[in-house]
Formats: sequence, C-alpha cells, structure tokens
Amino acid sequence: MSKDFRIAPSILSANFARLGEEVDNVLAAGADIVHFDVMDNHYVPNLTIGPLVCEALRKHGVTAPIDVHLMVKPVDRIIPDFAKAGATYITFHPDASDHVDRTIALIRECGCKPGLVFNPATPLDVLEYTLDKLDMVLLMSVNPGFGGQKFIPYVLDKARKVRQMIDARGLDISLEIDGGVGTGNILEVAKAGVDTFVAGSAVFGAAKDSDPHRYDTVIGALRAELKNA
Repeated sequence: MSKDFRIAPSILSANFARLGEEVDNVLAAGADIVHFDVMDNHYVPNLTIGPLVCEALRKHGVTAPIDVHLMVKPVDRIIPDFAKAGATYITFHPDASDHVDRTIALIRECGCKPGLVFNPATPLDVLEYTLDKLDMVLLMSVNPGFGGQKFIPYVLDKARKVRQMIDARGLDISLEIDGGVGTGNILEVAKAGVDTFVAGSAVFGAAKDSDPHRYDTVIGALRAELKNA
C-alpha cells in the first residue's frame, strides 16, 4: 500500500468568520488537501456551504486540492457549479444518484476527479463495476451530518476490503476516511490501508484560541503517528 499519506482538514470545523485565514494556516502547517463538506438538510440532517464558498477560497489564493464531499440528493445538478468554482475532487454517495455511472462520467467531463462515498453501513457492491473509473473512495467512519462524532471501528474492515480491491486491480486510487480520526487512532487506520485522512475537530479544534501555531503541533503529531505505519 501507499506510504504517501495525506492530511485533509475538514473546514466544517473551522471558524467560518475567518475561513480564508484558517485554510491558509492549516496548509502552511503541513496539510495537503482542503476537505469541503456539502450538506443539504435533505440527504443529511444539516445545512452547510455551497459553490460560492469554494470559489471564494480559490479567489482568496488557495491553490491546494479541494476535496468536495457532496452529501446532497440529487447530485448531478450541483456538480458543474462546483467544478466551475474550483473543486479538484468531487465525491458523492451512490444512493444519492439515480445513475451512478452517469454521475461519475459527469464529474470527469467537468474536469474534476470523481469519487464514491460509503456511509458506515452501506455495502461496497457498486465498486465492483465502478472502481476503475474513480480517483478516490471515501469511507465514512461516522454517520454524516455533524462534526465531532466518535469513530465507528468496523469501518476498518471495510477499509481493508477496499484496499484489497484497489491493489488487486493495480489502480492508483486514494482511499480516504472521514470521521473521528485523530492522533489516537490514525496509525490503526493507516494500517488498514487508508492513505488520506480527513480530520476536522482534531485539527481545527486544537486552535480554539486562534493560535495558528497549534496547527503545526497537531498536524505534526498526526504525521509522527503515520511514520510508524
């Protein structure tokens, strides 16, 4: 498996009154990807942000990959808007699309990298037919809708299965996990085959006093754990 680990802080836990500065600070501290959670109060019980915020981050000067996780239903209508706004990856839940293959193709046609997202209890069956068309598989290790939840351990078994599928086909696909990841479990998650780690509360929650240097500390601690993987 890949040792090229990537840290993807979720801006869901950031201070939205200072969002551009917050993103600048976590990237300067060593984060690799900006994880962008989109919720519609329909597919999931919460309402967050849309393409205008993604576009604003690009205009602010953010050049790092932006990983847009669509927790919306239906998904196809909003995909071109996020592509135009500067998304790098666009991931969606297969049960939120009437035609999964078509949605994957739409993301690719819009110039973005497609990915599928699986909730903790959602089967992986659809990957049998779609894996070779993806750039990312995202496993939710909490039920989506809110930040700060506890990690669901059985998702590690799913991670091992997806890693086996990716490696068996010789594909170059990111395996990402989102929910309850921190210094206490990131090593175990990495050993299950994950290479990209969404961390919201663990990163942004470490700097409630608005001291950006604390991002260096927490991201450094995550990296230190990963050295043992």
